[in-house]
Amino acid sequence: MPQRHPETSTTDRLVIVGNGMAGHRLVEALLARPERPAITVIGAETAPAYNRILLSPLLAGEMERDALTLRSAEWYAEQGIELILGERVESIDRTSRRLTTDAGRELSYDRLVLATGSTPARPPVPGLELPGVHVFRDLHDADALARAAEAGRNAVVIGGGLLGLEAAEGLRKRGMQVSLLQREDRLMNRQLDLTAARLLESELRGRGLDIHTDAQLERLEANAEGQVCAALLADGTRLAADCVVVAIGIVPQAELGRVAELEVNRGIVVDEWLTTNDPAIHALGECCEHRGNLYGLVEPIWRQVEVLADKLCRANAERASAERAESAQGYVEKPTATKLKVSGISLYAFGPTEPEPEHEVLSYRDPQQGDYRRLLLRDGRLEGAVLYGDTASGPWYFEQALAGRDLSDCRAALLLGAADAQALLDDASNESPQRPAKEAA
Repeated sequence: MPQRHPETSTTDRLVIVGNGMAGHRLVEALLARPERPAITVIGAETAPAYNRILLSPLLAGEMERDALTLRSAEWYAEQGIELILGERVESIDRTSRRLTTDAGRELSYDRLVLATGSTPARPPVPGLELPGVHVFRDLHDADALARAAEAGRNAVVIGGGLLGLEAAEGLRKRGMQVSLLQREDRLMNRQLDLTAARLLESELRGRGLDIHTDAQLERLEANAEGQVCAALLADGTRLAADCVVVAIGIVPQAELGRVAELEVNRGIVVDEWLTTNDPAIHALGECCEHRGNLYGLVEPIWRQVEVLADKLCRANAERASAERAESAQGYVEKPTATKLKVSGISLYAFGPTEPEPEHEVLSYRDPQQGDYRRLLLRDGRLEGAVLYGDTASGPWYFEQALAGRDLSDCRAALLLGAADAQALLDDASNESPQRPAKEAA
């Protein structure tokens, strides 16, 4: 029996350029609303949307390819959504509201969403163009690295952030000898303090990774066949490399915005409604820039999705559900906690990585269990935390920080975890004398 397509409440044609996680999340959000436009999705990759966060376990051989797929191509058809894969949008005519793909396809739109994501950043290093140099961003990259692991023995990974660590660990699990280069003094320097970073480094060294911090890459060298064969550091260290992975960060994929003569800084500039300087065009996720901020974590992007879905469906505050009432006010920047899972090592962090003079520092370390916690308080209020190992209390700490709650009553138990600290707060609240009714009035 044919699948009945969900009804659309408007005749507007919405075209979403990008079938990555942000674009797909927007599709799901639009389907959940009482009215939505007719939708066309264009993806440059040949595969339907998949979970990029799971590329690391895929590379490590811990997960099958099908487990990454968010929705099949058949699902889009069942929802009445036109899905175009394997084509890249090359130009946008804002006057006629038409776009053209590299296959020569022309599409009209009433509203256009650019969710083109990002591209891997590349350092200005000689030899980066050599065969055997890879990035780690999509399914094609994961497949290429898996093949490289079968063909070679030595790998060099450039970048000591989350992506670099995961790529290094994935290649190690495939049997390669891996050297990891980090130009800063510690791994994950944007999330971890020195103690947590050293614990992480020690654990990864114990697993067989060769880690170089304060490493300045001078150049990559080629063998007689023109294939990359080594990485030379500024201090003269030479590391054998049958393959090199560049994982130093991302750059917004904003070129389509430039071609369309939208306002572009580092990313495509949007307002609180994720709208560009053209009211018919929106940008979302890693390709956009809001008040100077760029995005690489899913939490703020998911909040952007809710705002934009309401905007596109003409939702208003009066009929928005309670959980969507905030999005009716537009996108607002909020602090974000980083929840990381690096090769079986749990990390949770938010706020400053280094204390300021006004901060009170509370710390706890259990070497036998591999647990470490460091909290930063100012006037009794939590402003930052780094948790390594046991991260169960991380969300509670973050909730208290967002609320700006005075934690003086439970200071003695803060490092013991959420349950003990909350119990002291509850006791203090229950013991507080109640004001007379006339005073409360």
